[in-house]
Amino acid sequence: MKKISFLLLVIVFIFGATAQNRELKVSSFNVRNDNSGDADAGNGWQNRYPVIVSMILFHDLDIIGTQECKNNQVNDLKNHLPGYNYIGVGRGDGKTADEYSAIFYKTDKFDLLAHGDFWLSETPDVPSKGWDAALNRICTWGKFEEKATGFQFYAFNLHFDHVGVLARVESSKLVIDKIKEIAGESAPVFLTGDFNVGQTSEGYEIITSSCFLYDSYNLVPAAYRYALSGTFNDFKTNTVTETRIDHVFVTAAFTPSRYGVLTEIYWTDASGTPIHSGNFPAEVEYLTATPRVPSDHWPIVVALKY
Repeated sequence: MKKISFLLLVIVFIFGATAQNRELKVSSFNVRNDNSGDADAGNGWQNRYPVIVSMILFHDLDIIGTQECKNNQVNDLKNHLPGYNYIGVGRGDGKTADEYSAIFYKTDKFDLLAHGDFWLSETPDVPSKGWDAALNRICTWGKFEEKATGFQFYAFNLHFDHVGVLARVESSKLVIDKIKEIAGESAPVFLTGDFNVGQTSEGYEIITSSCFLYDSYNLVPAAYRYALSGTFNDFKTNTVTETRIDHVFVTAAFTPSRYGVLTEIYWTDASGTPIHSGNFPAEVEYLTATPRVPSDHWPIVVALKY
């Protein structure tokens, strides 16, 4: 009897510890569209995507809301990210034209139960440009179930217009309404995206004052907030900003425990005569190289407990 009681105690302890540590690692990552101008400047997609792939795999991200991926880019990421798949369509025609707001997810960890897309416009059910926006803008969403626990949640991912001030305000209102329509008001939801608005803008205020969606940055204890810069870098390695235009918003079902802006760089064009520092160890040598960044946005990674 004592052995049985001890075994039950161990099972309860293990289950309790597991339940208390259930966590999703979620990222918002504007990976920058593939274009010839960036390639000419040394920041082409062919240089950058292997670094992005390595970042995703090293940080073991569960769900990544990407922005600006064109069709060839989502395929490059899918083909080089073992164990991941994506949902999303091109904002131009609802198929493959123009940029996606694709959501990548681990296929061994999650089952995809439902998914869809809507446009940030007055006619959200069809490919369209809204208000004073310069371009079509889209939001992709998925309903997922964690295989190990049965936990169900929704992920929404979007990219607000970079020109239309009214479009960003109205898009903030629209996305709140659409989330409530699709997921309901009590389901666990997180919203990732490039909102093209900082934390002092009207569009941001509409979302954070909704009493429905909360900025994960503000919910994480300061000691676990690793954000040495805001989220836009313009492909420059020597600048810093306090403005966060990329965000991860959550409903009350999630408790953000860690928040990071990953200001990671890589190098190209190493050349010249090997240099010795004159310090020990004497055999160390290095070359002059060009520091570069994986995208013109820094990715956000947030740990969400539930």
